[in-house]
Amino acid sequence: MELLTPDILAVFSGALIGLTLGLIGGGGSILAVPLLVYVVGIGSTHLAIGTSAFAVAVNAAFGLAMHARAHTVKWPCASVFAGAGIAGAALGAWAGKMVDGDMLLALFGLLMTGIGASMFLRKSDGGNPDVHLDRGSAPQLLPPLAGAGLGVGALSGFFGIGGGFLIVPGLITVTAMPILNAVGSSLVSVTVFGLTTSTSYALSGLVDWRIAAFLIGGGAVGAFLGQRLAARLSGEKQLLSKIFAVFVIAVGLYVIAQGVATLL
Repeated sequence: MELLTPDILAVFSGALIGLTLGLIGGGGSILAVPLLVYVVGIGSTHLAIGTSAFAVAVNAAFGLAMHARAHTVKWPCASVFAGAGIAGAALGAWAGKMVDGDMLLALFGLLMTGIGASMFLRKSDGGNPDVHLDRGSAPQLLPPLAGAGLGVGALSGFFGIGGGFLIVPGLITVTAMPILNAVGSSLVSVTVFGLTTSTSYALSGLVDWRIAAFLIGGGAVGAFLGQRLAARLSGEKQLLSKIFAVFVIAVGLYVIAQGVATLL
């Protein structure tokens, strides 16, 4: 199979996303759509969203398998959050396809700046490692878990993002679980939301499977390198997260400017 320039750029983009995920544990998928539009050169925002949603879902599934082996996934909480979010993701994907591509890109930039700011200001804490969903805790945990899952799923579907940076704080807020458990549990939703969104876009012919494959391959290499680098820079993880947050804000402002300029 002959490699084309977009294929190589897709591998590079996937590696950058995977490197970020491996290095700081989240947020890398927010870069997928801008990278596909501005680096790989996919001309349609909707095609970029559908393609990135599938690639993010596959990479999240690999990450989930690793967290499951490490027993950091709180399956009952994760399942309720993801289950409620399926309907939201399907509805969000349907709504996103109805919005003009340039407007969607500008709105995506606004989301990026907001997420970047929240990542920059977020502080880590110990959390409650013993929290679990059972018959006794269900009256307190089920309603907020389902409500948060529905809302985050809708945003994930609308913008074609994994949503880990929304799911993680959502799980922590609702259950007070430690961040390590929240990251592992969030991958259930990232996988499910991504597959729901990409299925909706694929039915409309809005997934570039070739580019998605190269994006996934690059992501696997980047994640491996990121995890190795993270072990060496473990003491600087908080600083790296803040640097990445500033980068996300800067890219978000650029995306907003590009989207608005096209609309005008």
